[in-house]
Amino acid sequence: MFRRRFWVSLVLSVPVIYFSEFIQGVFGYTAPTFPGSVWITPVLSVIVFAYGGVPFLSMARTELQNREPGMMMLISLAITVAFVYSIASLFLEGTTPFFWELVTLIDIMLLGHWMEMRSVRQASGALDELAKLMPDTAERVTESGDTEEVPVAELSEDDVLLVRPGASVPADGEVVEGESSVDESMITGESRPVDKDPGSEVVAGTVNQDGSLRVRVTKTGDETTLAGIMRLVDEARKSKSRTQLLADRAAGWLFYIALGVAAITAVAWVVAVGFSIGVLERVVTVLVIACPHALGLAVPLVVAINTSTAAQNGMLVRDRIAMEEARNLDTVMFDKTGTLTKGEQGVVGIRVASETRQEGGETAGADEWDEERALEVAAGVEGDSEHMIARAIRSAAEERGVQRASVSNFENLRGLGVEATVDGETVHLGGPNLLETLGIDRPDDIATFAEEAGANAQTVIYLIRDESEVVAAFALADVIREESRQAIEALHGMGIEVAMLTGDSEDVARAVSEELGIDQYFAEVLPEEKDTKVEQLQSEGKLVAMVGDGVNDAPALTRADVGIAIGSGTDVAIESGDIILVDNNPLDVVRLVRLSKASYRKMQENLVWATGYNVIALPLAAGVLAPIGILLSPAIGAVFMSLSTIIVAINARRLRGVDLSA
Repeated sequence: MFRRRFWVSLVLSVPVIYFSEFIQGVFGYTAPTFPGSVWITPVLSVIVFAYGGVPFLSMARTELQNREPGMMMLISLAITVAFVYSIASLFLEGTTPFFWELVTLIDIMLLGHWMEMRSVRQASGALDELAKLMPDTAERVTESGDTEEVPVAELSEDDVLLVRPGASVPADGEVVEGESSVDESMITGESRPVDKDPGSEVVAGTVNQDGSLRVRVTKTGDETTLAGIMRLVDEARKSKSRTQLLADRAAGWLFYIALGVAAITAVAWVVAVGFSIGVLERVVTVLVIACPHALGLAVPLVVAINTSTAAQNGMLVRDRIAMEEARNLDTVMFDKTGTLTKGEQGVVGIRVASETRQEGGETAGADEWDEERALEVAAGVEGDSEHMIARAIRSAAEERGVQRASVSNFENLRGLGVEATVDGETVHLGGPNLLETLGIDRPDDIATFAEEAGANAQTVIYLIRDESEVVAAFALADVIREESRQAIEALHGMGIEVAMLTGDSEDVARAVSEELGIDQYFAEVLPEEKDTKVEQLQSEGKLVAMVGDGVNDAPALTRADVGIAIGSGTDVAIESGDIILVDNNPLDVVRLVRLSKASYRKMQENLVWATGYNVIALPLAAGVLAPIGILLSPAIGAVFMSLSTIIVAINARRLRGVDLSA
């Protein structure tokens, strides 16, 4: 709306400015005259006022009703006084119309508010993105054992549903038949797929992976966990308090100052020379130039450059107020999975048994089974699996340049691991349950390795040959990003505390927290609790930023003073965030804080320039120096306005050169 009104008003303003007597005098030209040419300026000015000025008058009414004078009332005061006086000047001798000042003031303010609104996008899509996680239909099992496709809205408690591999769970429920693993990371934050068997609970919106499940519905509609998260997002969004902008506060002060100076001017001039048209013009001049163009651009210009600078550095600003607040942060709360960590399992340690037996009972040194050989065989055995652990082992092999071994007779042992033949030997790969099933004891060095890994909340899987001995063990964990360490060190250097939220176990949270030097952590946190943890820190008087990427982070993102969403995360997290980091790089949080501080400094500098104009212009317009022959005319006041605007624009552009290196 502001953009459209700006362009229309600008086009209509060109003839007004061209035919202005003051502009003709400054540039030394004479506009052509023709029948009716004298009406071009007033007619077009009336149109610009009615079309371009109406939004400001409408918004000023709200400020007036709230008794909170701000930018809208200051703008409305200036354009209304200029408009009324200019129209009156057409019929009063000895007066000078303010038409060109009127239209340029409206144009500049429309431009400023267009730039301002363009940089701010209201977060309205979070609930829609949450809703997309729910399938539209479900396969309900009939009494005859067949299945029928029905809308999710028609499901009732105790209905039994068939959830096929790769399908989303349509409602909260309990598994009554089948075994599988379910990806719950989008809801619970758990980084590993969760095994499900009869009696296990499943949550609507999570994704079934490799097996079919029959699920008895326990909750539907608004009672589901996902619906609860949606309510929290909505409540947190609505609970955000309104932050009055710095420019509005400055405009509010100027509004009262302008009225005060105008009143003093009127009284002083009437006492000195009596009432006349000249006195009226002096009062009008004070009220018009009290609203400098520069004040209307002081913040929007910085915001626009801030937004583009942030984008060039991988940060998308969706909420200007949040960007301003980032400068005052004293606590940054990170989600663990997918934010501080990569959100995927990786091999963090390999241990090969110190000695292995060959056929006939002889022993072979570790040179037969070294780490490369163990990784080669393990990657070959897991070559065709899409399980998270299999991908981790293959990735480790690729990173080390290890070729996968050729395997045959592959078999998946549900709940235990996998089996295959490598070079004529039977090889198994699996966890502790596999060792127990095969009745195999671990060598001392492997057992020690496993205990150390367990203490660090790492998963251990074993490579077994000939169903008789463990030849190697692999420790897997959610891989911590190297940038996380640097980001936390940098934040600590800025005096900002770091907290961590996770749905993972206490052991996992403690291990990550100790490794990264995090100040405090919250483990085993349910989605609804993440929201309250942020609120808990806020109740301690802390200004909190939340950094996350999952659906489970959405309520916390909206509750936080500054919600920072990882761009490669889920759409709902992005829609819930005030600022989106395009890359999965925690260091961008540091850059964000630095840019916020630099931007706020520029806003303050610009406001000093904009309001400093008034410190000089208002007394001169009031006639303080009239006794010595110095009296500010409306035209010269307009020139000062323009100069102030140019200075503000140049200063704002200097923001592009700010060093954001982390």
